[in-house]
Amino acid sequence: MNALAGGGTLITFPLLTAFGLPAVAANVTNTVALCPGYFGATFAQRGLLKQQAKRLWLLMPAGLLGGFGGAFLLLNSGEHLFKGLVPWLILSASLLLAVGEPLKTWLKHKSTESEANKQDKLIAILPVGLAAVYGGYFGAGLSVIVLAVLGIFYNDSLTRLNALKQAIALAANIAAAVVFLFSGQVLWGVALVMMLSALAGGAAGGKLANKVNASMLRWLVVSIGLVVATIYFIK
Repeated sequence: MNALAGGGTLITFPLLTAFGLPAVAANVTNTVALCPGYFGATFAQRGLLKQQAKRLWLLMPAGLLGGFGGAFLLLNSGEHLFKGLVPWLILSASLLLAVGEPLKTWLKHKSTESEANKQDKLIAILPVGLAAVYGGYFGAGLSVIVLAVLGIFYNDSLTRLNALKQAIALAANIAAAVVFLFSGQVLWGVALVMMLSALAGGAAGGKLANKVNASMLRWLVVSIGLVVATIYFIK
């Protein structure tokens, strides 16, 4: 799902809690297990990232610091508070996934209206950092938030902004994963199974890219997320 349409966390996180994992431990384990997947996506677009070296130096630290901040916030907020926020987080992530395609359409239209703006805007650091805080805290939907922020502050092609988004999301997830590694809440048996499954699923997704309707799959994930959020609200 992540390879074809995104939103894999909307499946994996509720599944972990359904098997009895505490909410914080499930989120921590999920983040650590899925972190390697961000390396592949970023590495595949390294050519586009080399063209944006100045932006990377500007925004990557914000992604790292935000990821650290979100992770520390999660570990110090406690199980009760995080569990109470879970329905809202899943609902928000589902809605973010739903607006992902309209956002890309807007960015494509925006980039053709005028020449790309190559300036490095310092003001973008704050919203990128705040988005990374969310990513370190929960993570699902982070890519959509970062892409929206980049689209607002940079008039550039969707392809270039998407590559930059991948690098920022990688920074936020690595930072959060590093914090979680020392938290004592990573369930390594589960994480290992998820890592291997994510690698296999990513490879399968790449081969199915031209055979599966990504839009239908995306709306399926959104629907599942909304149902899961509703169940959490009822609980």
